[in-house]
Amino acid sequence: MKTRLSCVAVGLLAASVGASASDVPKDLHLLSAVETAQLICGKKVSSEAVVSYWLARIQAHPELNAFISVDATQALNEARNADARLAEGEPCLPLGGVPIAIKDNIQVIGFANTAGTPALADFHPQTNAPIIDKLQAAGAIVVGKTNMHELAFGATGYNTAFHLPNVIGVRNAFDLSHIAGGSSSGSAAALGARLIPIAMGTDTGGSTREPCALNGCVGFRPTVGRYSGVGITPISTSRDTAGPMANSVGDIVLLDSILSGASARQAVAPQTIRLGLPDFFWAGLDADVAAQAQAAVKQLRDAGVQIVSVNMPDLETLTSTVATPIAIMEARSALTDYLKVQDTGVSFDALVSKISSPDVQGIFSAMVVPGRVPGPDATLVPGAKAYADAINHGVPALAALYQKTFKDHRLDALLFPTVPQVAIKTGPDASTAQNFGRIIRNTDPGSNVKMPGLSIPVGLGKASGLPVGMEIDGLPGTDAQLLAIGRTLEAIWGPGPIPAIAR
Repeated sequence: MKTRLSCVAVGLLAASVGASASDVPKDLHLLSAVETAQLICGKKVSSEAVVSYWLARIQAHPELNAFISVDATQALNEARNADARLAEGEPCLPLGGVPIAIKDNIQVIGFANTAGTPALADFHPQTNAPIIDKLQAAGAIVVGKTNMHELAFGATGYNTAFHLPNVIGVRNAFDLSHIAGGSSSGSAAALGARLIPIAMGTDTGGSTREPCALNGCVGFRPTVGRYSGVGITPISTSRDTAGPMANSVGDIVLLDSILSGASARQAVAPQTIRLGLPDFFWAGLDADVAAQAQAAVKQLRDAGVQIVSVNMPDLETLTSTVATPIAIMEARSALTDYLKVQDTGVSFDALVSKISSPDVQGIFSAMVVPGRVPGPDATLVPGAKAYADAINHGVPALAALYQKTFKDHRLDALLFPTVPQVAIKTGPDASTAQNFGRIIRNTDPGSNVKMPGLSIPVGLGKASGLPVGMEIDGLPGTDAQLLAIGRTLEAIWGPGPIPAIAR
């Protein structure tokens, strides 16, 4: 069992943090990245002070297991350079001097890219993922790499490979005894606990949206192909995408504009928005989620948003026939190619042999390696035919169902609870197949047809005190419109909740 690499890296913080923090607003952790960049641009606060402030917050909360590695020395050097450029009269950058955390399956020069798995613990890439080049060109400063469900194959963040001694798994920002979700676990926990203003994750079936719903942050999955996927440890070439994560929709809009090159849109009038409540996504909710979700819908109706109920027949059947075959059957070739192209020095077989987390090892041993998927009677069968059927028939049928639903009801987006339940208790039993299926039940269907989705927090469950998120999904290519709608919904619902750990 391997302890977290960040235990070493965080040790660098003690000598570095706090040197220039006196001019930082006391409520900096409540400000958006946009607001922080404006303060730095106006020379009301230095980037060095801002980065020191956030590094101190990271250092103060190792119990979340949110980070695998942190480089305080490099981050502070970059902050000083950013301050020097401003002092010399260079123009302000959109994220000039603002710190960002990056999920540890997205390559950043100077950091290992572990993908949360032991075999890649010492893989130091020689190139950035292109999305990192864009973020750094916009002035963002990478302070560390966040923890994750091993190889992104899970929804809880219970990773046995990288953790504190005796504290396994990334922990929920609102209750350390609960899961952070996943697979972008550390990014979501760090955002929820206000250890970082913005972060990047990846999303194959819900991995930015679902953990943000469970930690009270905002998670965005763009249309597949909107951002480059190069330099990111893959699962599925058909479904993978990087995804911005933040504590406000405005920050998501800024990150999206930087990564996509698209112009940001402003909020739209509530009366012009038409949202559909799809029956499948509203079934089987736990009491806390149901109550918060219904209250959120009422707020929208009261503000003038048009809300209609819609039926999506065969959605569950179609999703079940495409989701697993695509993810499982694409994983081996995608990983093999990545390991070779990125010159990791690790073979696919060596990668698999060192997988630490029992649930991930089980998936690889039973399905990914032999190329098998569950058949009609749940027994494992060769997956080639199921994959071909999914690609040639299932995915087109599912996409057609979404297109018909939007057209028939004249929808701008679908609206539903991101996760049917609040965060469950952490532990070895959290990552069962049953829990996995339930956690991603609502985020997974649209992921199969490349749809964009945005999860926004809507408060805390009355009984649990844990966050609840609401998601809007749009048709592929409608990202800018979806984000503009998200601005409006956030303005109606108000800001996300703040956990005790962040106060």
